[in-house]
Amino acid sequence: MGVRLLLQANSMTARLSGEIDHHGAQAMREEIDRTAEKMHPKTLRLDFSGVPFMDSSGIGLILGRYKKAQIWHGEVVLQNLSEPLEKVVRLSGVGGLCRIEHTAGDEGRDENE
Repeated sequence: MGVRLLLQANSMTARLSGEIDHHGAQAMREEIDRTAEKMHPKTLRLDFSGVPFMDSSGIGLILGRYKKAQIWHGEVVLQNLSEPLEKVVRLSGVGGLCRIEHTAGDEGRDENE
């Protein structure tokens, strides 16, 4: 489980992997926030292509990043949600706050490089 961050001038993509539950969400939040707080991206993409399952902690992860992005007038984009994850996102109402994309379109430099 983890997060791989890809950075561009005004955007940041967090590629999430593994199940997002109470324990995993906290570590993901901390890693995403550490970089996002420094760069204030106009677009924060959360790429769920490596996430097979998430519970309400995943919704909390999305909402928290959405609230932070609002502070610096940015947006959160949810990418590559599987059908079950997209259903959870839409039923929770989060789908109305964040744009949903079905294909990855933002490549950048890997923060881990």
